[in-house]
Amino acid sequence: QMHLAESGGGLVQAGGSLRLSCQASGNIFRLNPLGWFRQTPGNQRDMVATITTGGVPDYAASVKGRFTISRDDAKYSVYLQMNDLKPEDTAVYFCAAGDNPQGRFDYWGQGTQVTVSS
Repeated sequence: QMHLAESGGGLVQAGGSLRLSCQASGNIFRLNPLGWFRQTPGNQRDMVATITTGGVPDYAASVKGRFTISRDDAKYSVYLQMNDLKPEDTAVYFCAAGDNPQGRFDYWGQGTQVTVSS
């Protein structure tokens, strides 16, 4: 089974930046789909960004122009650069991946807390 582990979360002031990393290990396949989600208490997990095996990204409207997703297949890693952070970005961030034709995310990291203060 594949395992995912996030790192890089923390406390930052509004307008600041953070870079999240996710390392895959174990039985690694194609990492397709691959992306980042976030969740706040009482809400479902929402997609933040995804990236194809060819490196084509897709973003939630709320983060376009501020966040950048990237992947390094040689390191079995995916990253999320978050700039101009806002208090509404506060959430637990998860990386997720799968290996199926339906695009289902079967593997999830433990989550990393991002807190943006005003």
